[in-house]
Amino acid sequence: MKNKDSRPVSPSDKSSRVVPLGFMFVVLCGLSFYLGGIFCSEKDRFLTKDITKEIVSPKRTADASSGPLQVESVAFPECSIDFQDYTPCTDPKRWKKYGVHRLTFLERHCPPLFERKECLVPPPNGYKPPIKWPKSRDECWYRNVPYDWINKQKSNQNWLRKEGEKFRFPGGGTMFPHGVGAYVDLMQDLIPEMKDGTIRTAIDTGCGVASWGGDLLDRGILTISLAPRDNHEAQVQFALERGIPAILGVISTQRLPFPSNSFDMAHCSRCLIPWTEFGGIYLLEINRILRPGGFWVLSGPPVNYENRWRGWNTTIEDQKSDYEKLQELLTSMCFTLYNKKDDIAVWQKSKDNSCFTKKLSNPDAYPPKCDDGTEPDSAWYTPLRPCVVVPNPKLKKVALNIIPKWPERLHVAPERIADVHGGSAGAFKHDDSKWKMRVKHYKKLLPGLGTDKIRNVMDMNTIYGGFAAAVIEDPLWVMNVVSSYAANTLAVVYDRGLVGSYHDWCEAFSTYPRTYDLLHLDGLFTTESHRCDMKYVLLEMDRILRPNGYAIIRESNYFVDSVATIAKGMRWGCRKEDTEYGVDKERILICQKKLWYSSKQSST
Repeated sequence: MKNKDSRPVSPSDKSSRVVPLGFMFVVLCGLSFYLGGIFCSEKDRFLTKDITKEIVSPKRTADASSGPLQVESVAFPECSIDFQDYTPCTDPKRWKKYGVHRLTFLERHCPPLFERKECLVPPPNGYKPPIKWPKSRDECWYRNVPYDWINKQKSNQNWLRKEGEKFRFPGGGTMFPHGVGAYVDLMQDLIPEMKDGTIRTAIDTGCGVASWGGDLLDRGILTISLAPRDNHEAQVQFALERGIPAILGVISTQRLPFPSNSFDMAHCSRCLIPWTEFGGIYLLEINRILRPGGFWVLSGPPVNYENRWRGWNTTIEDQKSDYEKLQELLTSMCFTLYNKKDDIAVWQKSKDNSCFTKKLSNPDAYPPKCDDGTEPDSAWYTPLRPCVVVPNPKLKKVALNIIPKWPERLHVAPERIADVHGGSAGAFKHDDSKWKMRVKHYKKLLPGLGTDKIRNVMDMNTIYGGFAAAVIEDPLWVMNVVSSYAANTLAVVYDRGLVGSYHDWCEAFSTYPRTYDLLHLDGLFTTESHRCDMKYVLLEMDRILRPNGYAIIRESNYFVDSVATIAKGMRWGCRKEDTEYGVDKERILICQKKLWYSSKQSST
């Protein structure tokens, strides 16, 4: 071995160098250990100080590793009065950022995180507690939805009339100015299945003020009224103010937030949707969400063009061509003309796959069959595709003529429960029994549940719709929400004859402020807190809950105190109750939102 000068290294030289190096190594390790101890102790001291500063301890203390989550108390400020109708993901102030092609600007476009509002949305000046159901179907307070434009533009069609402090709803519409009752009577003559419980769920695209859906409630048919956010008409807000199920939405470039083969009937009354344009893509979406054997009802152009064309600012030749194109498209999608009279035409979707097998086996068929890679129930920001979603041939009991009639279908385990992980008829029955017991307990804690004080209800994270089934005899309706990140159980909800929507609670729901009387959640924060900031979820709940409305929050002990702390900052009053079983691992918060008025002026 040589040194750098090429001189041999003697044994004495080698040993003399080894000892100092070893000694230095020992000294450095000891010094490192000593300094590390000092540093760690100082670090722990500072960390402990920061945690203590950030957390406001509840009345009881617990070990930090296993105790309840604790948050700092906060009082949220009021938003400007300009935000009284704020819909974060369909905000007209942001429309210019998006294209007008196929009305994509009307679709959901949620603000980025740094633009989220951390304030409380105020009610309009002069807001009053809504009129109770069923009187609300016929009238509402003008100050709750103060839109003069729709009154001036649609009063001649009997949509609504302003009389003093109220809007009144005569039950008219563009295609039924003399009343929705006679219109639906004619429809029932054309579709006898509307009378015997065969048809239970429906969707109304371009719903106006939801008079059609409101009339069907008395006939045992539960309808979701669908319309986009707009600057003037506020169709969905009127619907919900009346106590009629509705949701903001538009058929544009993305699928509607519903599973395939769900609705028993779909309806369009001069909804101005260009059904045959863009390869028939809008009608293909109706085909996807419509149950086999379901009905599609169209009134308005081009139906009855022979007698109506003069009032449509067009020519009879154009209207005839439009009707023939529509009929051709529907035929290629395996729809048949079921009945027709005056302004109403009814088509029925094929009850089985025999037609699809015959028509779509041709590789040149248009529209083509969707490839196997397209998940039929994928419906959260899923692009529309110009292809036919064919029902799964393995499903033998989803067709309208086979599924049990209403109300029997409510408590029969649907065939599609087998597609849910862990789903079975036994699990379904257990869930049904569980919710009957829970709702009985809820009504003791909240006596208003089951009375006319509560009409519009949302179950924010349902599984099989058990809560909605347990309150089916009460004068209310339930929007059943299934997380877009959870197991797909919404199809089961629809098969029971209930309605709902997919949603991601990290974002705002597709509705106006002040539209629900009761929000119910069962372990939502336990399930979603790893993705969604609890503060923003609760602020969204405050936005959509009516003043004086209630929330039933069923949560684990880990979250319940922190939820109550944030709720207090939103001006809610909450009390903590035991569950029906009295177990320690979870509690129930019964909260009520207070009615308050803005102290701020408009910024415009």
